Amino acid sequence: MKKVLLGLLLLAASLTLRAQDYPFRNTALSEEERLNNAVSLMTVDEKLATLVGQGVPRLGIANPGATEAIHGIVRGGATDLPGLWGGGERVGRPEQRYQHSTAFPQAYGIGETWDREMARLVGDVMSREARFYSHDADWKCLVLWAPNADLARDPRWGRTEESFGEDPYLVGEMVAAEVRGIQGDDPKYWRGASLMKHFLANSNEDNRFRTDSRFDEALFRDYYSYGFWKGARAGAMSLMTAYNAYNGIPCIANPFIKEILQDEWGMKGTLVDDAGALRFLHMPEMHGYAKDINEAIKMALEAGLTRFIDARFEQVKAAWEAGFIAEDVLNERTKNNLRTMLRLGLLDDACPYDAEEYGDTVPWETQEARDKARLVTQKSIVLLKNEQDLLPLDRDKVTKIAVFGNRAEAVLKDWYGALPTYRVSPLEGIRAAVDSNRTEVRFQRWDSDGSAQELARWADVCIVCVGNHPNTSPDWDGQTVQAPWAYGTVAGDGREALDRRSLQLETEDLIKVVWQANPNTVAVLISSFPFAINWTAAHVPAIVHLTQCSQELGNALADVLFGDYNPAGRTTQTWVRDILDLPNMLDYDIRHGRTYMYFKGDPLFPFGHGLSYTTFKYSRLKVSRDGDRFVFRFRLKNTGTRDGEEVVQLYAAFPGDDAARRLRGFDRIFVKAGETANVELIVPAEDLTTWNTDAHAFTSPGKRARILLGASSQDIRLKKRIRL
Repeated sequence: MKKVLLGLLLLAASLTLRAQDYPFRNTALSEEERLNNAVSLMTVDEKLATLVGQGVPRLGIANPGATEAIHGIVRGGATDLPGLWGGGERVGRPEQRYQHSTAFPQAYGIGETWDREMARLVGDVMSREARFYSHDADWKCLVLWAPNADLARDPRWGRTEESFGEDPYLVGEMVAAEVRGIQGDDPKYWRGASLMKHFLANSNEDNRFRTDSRFDEALFRDYYSYGFWKGARAGAMSLMTAYNAYNGIPCIANPFIKEILQDEWGMKGTLVDDAGALRFLHMPEMHGYAKDINEAIKMALEAGLTRFIDARFEQVKAAWEAGFIAEDVLNERTKNNLRTMLRLGLLDDACPYDAEEYGDTVPWETQEARDKARLVTQKSIVLLKNEQDLLPLDRDKVTKIAVFGNRAEAVLKDWYGALPTYRVSPLEGIRAAVDSNRTEVRFQRWDSDGSAQELARWADVCIVCVGNHPNTSPDWDGQTVQAPWAYGTVAGDGREALDRRSLQLETEDLIKVVWQANPNTVAVLISSFPFAINWTAAHVPAIVHLTQCSQELGNALADVLFGDYNPAGRTTQTWVRDILDLPNMLDYDIRHGRTYMYFKGDPLFPFGHGLSYTTFKYSRLKVSRDGDRFVFRFRLKNTGTRDGEEVVQLYAAFPGDDAARRLRGFDRIFVKAGETANVELIVPAEDLTTWNTDAHAFTSPGKRARILLGASSQDIRLKKRIRL
């Protein structure tokens, strides 16, 4: 036995030494030379194993692993029963010591910051925590399934919470920023690999396994693929395909994978399907596009897909043995998967990110992580309405506060949310904000017996916290009830696998009865998507919107309510008044009335809308051209009494364009009270183009364009015509 063990140790040592001598370990060689050598050294089984997400242990190449990462990496997670942390946890792998990470607002809220730096910051934090988890771990999580570059074209979409918004330019800028945050600044190595999702035109949940998104080439380029294109240009080489078909061909096997993603955009990394998509490709009751699993594998690989996230090794091995996978296709797809591993430093002895120091405190428990979560949440808050300056609340004058609503007591978790080590609810945040004052805070969830009106009459101000449940679970206190997959108890709620049946806020009646007793009412809408809160918008003097899930939700909300932070968030969707304002859910031609670009009605709140506790004046717009970019200079004066930020938005109206206007620039500018900032917006000339189907390229749509500069898509302050 001793001789056998000694022999095995010597063999292992020999293999290790030989692995270190392989040419692909030589960092002086080009990327292509290294990858070609690695592929040449692999067996067929090892190549097939990369198609299902494995590394190459014999050659010392570790599996990079993957993690959901929409607004915090998901390691342990919890199914949130119902709305409280801890119950029903999905336990992590046995060797995993931790299950936590920093929890930011939902992606919809990150979009509402209109701040590229916030998107970059979230990506940076997530990939740093992923590296922490992956350091010296057998089970790594270095491929982050983020950002979501899908467009929220319809507020009924169940996964609106995962999108940055409805506008391709805004989404593209936020996607690019988060990609850079995830992948880091090193010119050679990635801290994490950004894997965008879901390509393409995936914004309906019901029957998504067999639906077909149909639209023309111009919308493909100008709208649905634009955010992914910006992400690819920022360095992302990987993405996940969508369940649906595009113009009759399921996305998992669509020629655009190779023709556009790989050959045109240079996305030479890992391109994966979504869970179950391989089955849906051949199941008759779904797409039924392939005759069986073998043909489905063949179609997907030949289209350019490189990895199946839920296929078994035995399946791809059987397809190989049956002659459905060509050797050159297998080699090329293996090479794509290895490229991701190489960029992550897994083909080298070490990379710069391996040497990062974390100190004695795990990353998500540091004060820095808490501060970043609070900052992003503060910046995400949108002040929708503020009549008679009800907000901010004056701590010296407001001594009796009544808090109501089913979203005041807890921070809810969504399906892809992180599990932080703490959370601050709205009620806790409000109480902490007045803890040192003589202010009394009372709480009541419902008005089941009429007593809420009595409490409202007692208060100086009422704060009603309502909104959806991101897991569509019932509000049954501590009962361990989790809504089944693809089901919900409230028509206005939605999530993955379930589109919303209504735009109505089920709990709006609570706002009404509280307001009736005390008009000094603030409605706090904590939601993953817009609601048609027409009555509230017409009657309640102050309305605040923010999204779910941030561990600092309560603190950030209190910061805004009491004026410790001046809000500047902006809506990222057109808030419609009625479901009849929307075209058919499966009509993907947005020209038929979707988004601010084509909407013909009167929105409840327009795209880009958001108020501040101060006011701003725009003046002296000047335009110059500097080579391949336009420079827009103007003056922005803070005409109020508080320091604050303004989200300046630049729209272009092109001659003959069927869109009313298109966002083409924005920035979030801080200006002190009474001061004036000289603002400079730089817009590359290519951003003032649209897709020309005849030329098959982005071109200037005319000789001139009208520039509209202002505080929202409808609040335009300055105009100018420019020559393109």
